[in-house]
Amino acid sequence: MSRSTEICTKPLKSKIRRILLKASGTLLLAIIAPLSARAAQIVAVRVWPAEDYTRVTLENDSELKTTHFLVQNPDRMVVDIEGIELSQTLKELVAKIQPNDPCIQHVRIGQNRHNVVRLVFDLKEEVKPQVFTLQPVGNYQHRLVFDLYPVNPPDPIAAMIEKSEWSSSSADPVLQIAQAQTPQPKPQAQAQPQIARVDPKPDRSQTPNLTRMITIALDPGHGGEDPGAIGRGGNREKDVVLSIAKRLKAKIEQQPNMRVMLTRDADFFVPLGMRVQKARKVQADLFVSIHADAFVTPTARGSSVFALSEIGASSTAARWLANKENSADLIGGINIKSHYKQLASVLLDLSTTAQINDSMKLGRAVLSEIGGINKLHKGVVEQASFAVLKAPDIPSILIETAFISNPEEEAKLADNAYQDQMADAVLKGIQKYFSQNPPLARNRLT
Repeated sequence: MSRSTEICTKPLKSKIRRILLKASGTLLLAIIAPLSARAAQIVAVRVWPAEDYTRVTLENDSELKTTHFLVQNPDRMVVDIEGIELSQTLKELVAKIQPNDPCIQHVRIGQNRHNVVRLVFDLKEEVKPQVFTLQPVGNYQHRLVFDLYPVNPPDPIAAMIEKSEWSSSSADPVLQIAQAQTPQPKPQAQAQPQIARVDPKPDRSQTPNLTRMITIALDPGHGGEDPGAIGRGGNREKDVVLSIAKRLKAKIEQQPNMRVMLTRDADFFVPLGMRVQKARKVQADLFVSIHADAFVTPTARGSSVFALSEIGASSTAARWLANKENSADLIGGINIKSHYKQLASVLLDLSTTAQINDSMKLGRAVLSEIGGINKLHKGVVEQASFAVLKAPDIPSILIETAFISNPEEEAKLADNAYQDQMADAVLKGIQKYFSQNPPLARNRLT
């Protein structure tokens, strides 16, 4: 090849090289682009209906970007999710909407445009939605959460009374104790008939027979997105404690002039601060949170009762347990932009020594009864900074019914007879507490 020919081919080779590099880049982009489009995958969909709100959770392998807006006549919520394609997993959401859902009639899902899926929730009533994301925690990947709250929420006291079966005509056993200690006027001889007259000053000694209602708030721990501890046999804490709480509720409602409120009566999550707020809304006289303990070793066993502490945990184990229980909001999932976080800090500031003293009395009464059906982990009421015990004006305890991480005790917790015995023991402890500490009079009289 001549020198002149070699000089002429150099620009041609350079051009060919540029073309090949450009083609390679285009091919690489063509390969990468579909991979990035497939990166966001919905791995699970869950729906948690409750009386207070409905939660819809989309679990995915990366964080998703969404926009949403409300439409009226009829009420709908429209959600656009970017970066995903319509998948079979996402379509499963349609079948998960149940007829008894308080907020959602049904949901429609479709591919709105490339890489954007649209969800249309047809609503039963007007809602105030909260849409937020949760970072990976525990066994969960990224979660996109829709909490739909009714604009007109149900009245908690009316709902409690409607569900309870109590008789206002029965005499309150607590008041009977107090009345028995009050001197009664001696019967007088029958007086002669007199002409009726109007007395401008009514006789205040003739007081009506008023009955003091006692309200118990029962708090089955965990629920919904938060299963709580899981035993080797597969039993979940959230299921066991809900069953015990329902048994206890039924027993309380059989007592004269006692009524009860469950912070949750089904499998859904309630933030820790909201559990306390629910108890305060119904002016509860007691707050009892029910759990099933877990520890790092399967040999730990026994039942425990805890009260709040202002100065630190009474033991290392109590501190460890409080930290674990307080992490429920992270697992169950709360919108950190909502007021729950602020509520928890306010309740901490309002916690009083009197509340803690009353909680210790209640705890000792319940612990003494539980000791009759199961070994006690410790023979005293322990204390730690449990977020769910921070109602400033309600004696509050947390009961660890047994160690679900212990195979023997897990079997007990799954046994109907043991659940019933535990409910009986807690009720006897509550009755013992009130017999020694009659509730103060309130305006709540019937």
